[in-house]
Amino acid sequence: LYRVNLQSGQKERLTGGLYSTDLNDISPDGNELIFSVTKPNPSERPYSKNFYYRLNLLTLKADSLFSGNWGGTARYSPDGKKILLLAGPSFFGKLGVNVSSDKIPNEYDTQAFIYDLKSRSVQAISRNFNPEINSAVWHKKDGKIYFIVTEKAYRNLYRYDPGKNQYNKLDLSVEVLDETAISSNSMTAIYNGTNANKPERLYFINLKNNKSKLILYPAETEYRTVRFGKVESWTFKNKDNIEIDGHIYFPPHFDPSKKYPCIVYYYGGTSPVDRGFGGRYPKNYWAANGYIVYVMQPSGATGFGQEFSALHVNDWGKIVADEIIMGVNKFLDAHSYVDRNRVGSIGASFGGFMTMLLQTKTDMFACAVSHAGISSISSYWGEGYWGYLYSGAATANSFPWNRQDIYIDQSPLFNADKITTPLLLLHGKVDTNVPPGESYQLFTALKLLGREVELIEVAGQDHHIMEYNKRKQWSKTIVAWFDKYLKDQPQWWENLYPDN
Repeated sequence: LYRVNLQSGQKERLTGGLYSTDLNDISPDGNELIFSVTKPNPSERPYSKNFYYRLNLLTLKADSLFSGNWGGTARYSPDGKKILLLAGPSFFGKLGVNVSSDKIPNEYDTQAFIYDLKSRSVQAISRNFNPEINSAVWHKKDGKIYFIVTEKAYRNLYRYDPGKNQYNKLDLSVEVLDETAISSNSMTAIYNGTNANKPERLYFINLKNNKSKLILYPAETEYRTVRFGKVESWTFKNKDNIEIDGHIYFPPHFDPSKKYPCIVYYYGGTSPVDRGFGGRYPKNYWAANGYIVYVMQPSGATGFGQEFSALHVNDWGKIVADEIIMGVNKFLDAHSYVDRNRVGSIGASFGGFMTMLLQTKTDMFACAVSHAGISSISSYWGEGYWGYLYSGAATANSFPWNRQDIYIDQSPLFNADKITTPLLLLHGKVDTNVPPGESYQLFTALKLLGREVELIEVAGQDHHIMEYNKRKQWSKTIVAWFDKYLKDQPQWWENLYPDN
């Protein structure tokens, strides 16, 4: 870290050493700052440790604050006497953990802690608060903390009163809040976000009466003549009587007397699928092409409470696959306008893994799409820059040498002979998160088994397909595959990929 005098241009180095430092916050009086250092720690997960320091900007003396695993950002309170830390449940040992003794907490379920600089005491303020904390602002005007949170399929804004230990949700005009900027000297803020069928808007909000006013709707003219179908919530109870959340996208001209093909979308990993507009997997676009789209939130996602998110740890699809199969069957039973013979499934990353795994357990889908899926958990664990780090949370203390029931039994590659569903494998050719070999090896296995499979690589693209023209082709490819098998309309696919 450096300090720069803006008048003279003089630079002064503040920190050094073998490891990079991150600036967390500067105190309200400007006399000190908090910085953190992350050091490798291969002896325990997550294989690195976070150290936080308080640096006096007058004397340049640094004092240690605290350290732990699964650290996040630290911010001063308005009076500079306390620190708000966002971190994993286990950062301060058991203090922030709220799961039964037989479970390991999901460390991606971010919690909030208040650290008193004088007494060095710590308060876990979100331990019994089910939404996952995404970001926070400690407002000096009213002394309250404003949290952006993930709450089931929504991203909401909550106001927390430290004195009363009380959370109150603010009524916003968006379902999925993206960002908020709170005025430092007044009870006002601006925020932007989307709804399931309404694109990005910017609002002003009076924090005294919680009333919002639209400031900017950039896409209003562009979408004025576009008709969207309705979006409805739909839930079911799993075998343990736990309610599994979900929602349905309908075609714009939906007629309940007709039969529709259906696309089932899920992630199944550690975060829920929100109701945000558009995105890489645009449910509105699929619905506009004549599909019912059912989005499911299986067990293990954050935003439902720590007990629920802990189900992700060391599961790798055991619970989730059964829930998806059960949920789709219940969904089909409850909605007669969906043709159960024309149902397809799609997921990406962990969801791509779930797509592969599901096809080894059921033939209920007429076709399936996996983007950047994981076919062998052990090769994913040891390759790429993210595998073993993600496994530090998702496969806690479990490794290829001590948990073959996970690394082999749950790997689609080792069950490839059970796959009979036509499967489309999509992958960025330079994916550093889930290396493309995860799709290559399943493609090879299914080809040798004589199964119906296609592999589409996107040149020059990483885990997400970001280049505009390649993104368009990739999006068309997904719908063309579904059209081929769910509508008996192979023409688009054949036009995109002529048989050579």
